[in-house]
Amino acid sequence: MPDDHTGPETLPDFAEAVLDIVDRIPPGMVLAYGDVAELLGQGGPRQVGSAMSRYGSSVTWWRVTRVSGEAPQGLQDEAIAHWRAEGTAMVRGALAGRRVDMTRARWDGEAGLGVRRGAQRGVVRHRPQMSTTEQEVSGLFGVVSFP
Repeated sequence: MPDDHTGPETLPDFAEAVLDIVDRIPPGMVLAYGDVAELLGQGGPRQVGSAMSRYGSSVTWWRVTRVSGEAPQGLQDEAIAHWRAEGTAMVRGALAGRRVDMTRARWDGEAGLGVRRGAQRGVVRHRPQMSTTEQEVSGLFGVVSFP
C-alpha cells in the first residue's frame, strides 16, 4: 500500500510558492492574504491562509495580514511585537496600534518580484484596437469607453 503521508521535506507546490513570496516581503512591509494569491495568479485568501497556517511557521508569517491589517487570530501579540521591531507603519502609531496601516505598509510585490498584476491570469493590459464598426458606432454615439 502506497504511503500517502507527506513528510516535512515535501511541500505542496502551492504552499512552496506562497512561502517563497512571503520570504521576499521586506522588513516593515506586509501583504494581505489576497495579495499573495493575486501575485501567484491562483488560489485566494483562504487558500493562502491555509498554506500559511500549515507550513508558514518557518517564514516571516507576520508580514502577511488580513486585508484590514489585523494579525492572524491567536497570534496578534506576537505579530505586533514583530511589527514594532521592524518599524511597520501601524494605525494609531507603534505604541497604541494593534493593526498595520495598509495604505502605508502594503508592499508593492509586483515591483519587488518583477510581476505584472494579472499577467498570470491573461488580463489584457492595454486598450484593444477598435474595429471599423466600433469606430463608426463610437462616432455616432460619442466616446465609447472600454475597460
